[in-house]
Amino acid sequence: MSAPASQPPAKLPPQFLAALGLSAGFMAFTAWDQSHWWQAKEDYSFGWLVPMFVAYVVYDRWAKITQRVREAEVAPRGPNWARWTLNVAGSLGLLFGAAFFLLGAFYRAGAGSSHPGTMAITMGMACIVFSLLFFNVPTAGADVVVTGETTKGWRSLFADPRFRVASVFIFPVLVWLISAPLVSAIEQQISLFLLGKVVTVVAFVFDMLGYPLEQQGNVLMLPKGPVGVADACSGIRSLTACLFAGSFLSATFFEAGWKKVTLVVASMFFAFVMNLGRSLFLTAWAYAYGPEAISGTVHDTAGYAVLGLTCAGLLLLVPVLNFKIESLAAKPEAAA
Repeated sequence: MSAPASQPPAKLPPQFLAALGLSAGFMAFTAWDQSHWWQAKEDYSFGWLVPMFVAYVVYDRWAKITQRVREAEVAPRGPNWARWTLNVAGSLGLLFGAAFFLLGAFYRAGAGSSHPGTMAITMGMACIVFSLLFFNVPTAGADVVVTGETTKGWRSLFADPRFRVASVFIFPVLVWLISAPLVSAIEQQISLFLLGKVVTVVAFVFDMLGYPLEQQGNVLMLPKGPVGVADACSGIRSLTACLFAGSFLSATFFEAGWKKVTLVVASMFFAFVMNLGRSLFLTAWAYAYGPEAISGTVHDTAGYAVLGLTCAGLLLLVPVLNFKIESLAAKPEAAA
């Protein structure tokens, strides 16, 4: 007997491939617009990694994408109310996405690169891409016979085959919101909030340890001279970069939604704690050797250490989250 011929790999329907190609075009335009800020602002230099990581995640999930599209072609339709709700949401997303994208594009054409224009383009791209992918998932139609148990209630929204396909692209689409610079007013408010917390905690810790210093706004008066805590020391740089790292690791290593959320929240927590440790270290160094001693190499090295230690902590957290769930699942099998 001859060996059975291997089945050819499944191909995606042309309409969905066209939607993917158009989505890639919108992302390419968004990357071109954001690249100005990646080059101009050190806070967002990690943005150069975003297109590569997006391409990698789509490549890594290609088998899942193909499987879910194929399942959608034969899956029965869900409740009419669920389909109506999703259709309305998709239509509004496409409408508002087009409005934001065109507004941002015209703003850029007239005024050049700007924070509001980039945010409008990015938000518009996200809404458009989700809607394009959702509406171009082929479905079987209403003539498919429903057999077995069906999902009821609000879970019908998430069980919709078109929604299941679009949900695979949550990271490749929403990660562009992290690499886009925040509108100046919002970024300033976040920076001031974090800066106030950092300065207050540093002053409190040194006071508790018996090292006298005086806080005057964002300036710490040390025995050897004042140390001004600049806006960059608020941790806004490490927060955005670590948020991007946590989002990528959660999308790559986890399937469960609660694990993804846990790692993203942990990335923000680690970024704040590590930046606080950096501020304590620099203040202690200035306390011992003078304010001039923390400039240059010491300051920059401490900043890069924040990113390195945060990424290392997230990588260590990945097996911890997997170990807990796997060990709990293995106990009943061992008892049986």
